[in-house]
Amino acid sequence: MTMNEDMSSGSADASMLTGRAWLFGDNINTDIIIPFRFKSRTNDPYEMAKYAMYGFDSDFHKKISKGDIVVAGKNFGGGSSREQAPVALKYAGISAVVAESFARIFYRNAFTIGLPALEIPEIKGKVNQGDELKIDISKFTAENSRTKDIFQAKKVPEFMRQMLLKGGLVEYYKKYKRFPWIH
Repeated sequence: MTMNEDMSSGSADASMLTGRAWLFGDNINTDIIIPFRFKSRTNDPYEMAKYAMYGFDSDFHKKISKGDIVVAGKNFGGGSSREQAPVALKYAGISAVVAESFARIFYRNAFTIGLPALEIPEIKGKVNQGDELKIDISKFTAENSRTKDIFQAKKVPEFMRQMLLKGGLVEYYKKYKRFPWIH
C-alpha cells in the first residue's frame, strides 16, 4: 500500500510502506528510467508510467505490483534533469526508491512529487531481488523482512519528510495553504 492510499483511507500510520524489492545497479540515469522519446509524447503521468525503467525492461510496468520498491546503487537518477523520471516510477506503482546515492535533481524531484527517496550508502548487496522491504518514513529506515536487517537512511529536514507524508509539495500546499519550509 502506498502512502497516498494510507493517507486517503485515514490510516493511523501513513509513514509505513511495504513492497517487493526490484534491484538495479549504479548510474541508472533518467534516460533509462524514462527514455526521452517517451517523455516528450505526453504529460499524462499514467501514460509515462508505461515507460518506467523502459531502458532495462519494456515490460517493467507490467511486472511490478503497486507498492514495490526500487533498490539501486550509486547515482540513481543521474543524467538529464527530467522531472518525468520520478513521476513515471510513482505512477507505475513504485512506492519508494532506496539507493546508495542519488543525483541531486532526481532526489529533489522525488520529494516534490511525494516519492520517498531514501539514501542508504550500505544497501548494495544486502537486499535480494524480490525481498520484502518495510520502509518507515517517520524514522527514515528500511527493513529487509527476510534478513531482519534495518538500514538507517540519511536524515532529511522535517519539512521534506512532511512533504512526503502529504503526497508531495502540491498536496502539502493544498492542505496547509503554505509551503512546508515556511512556519
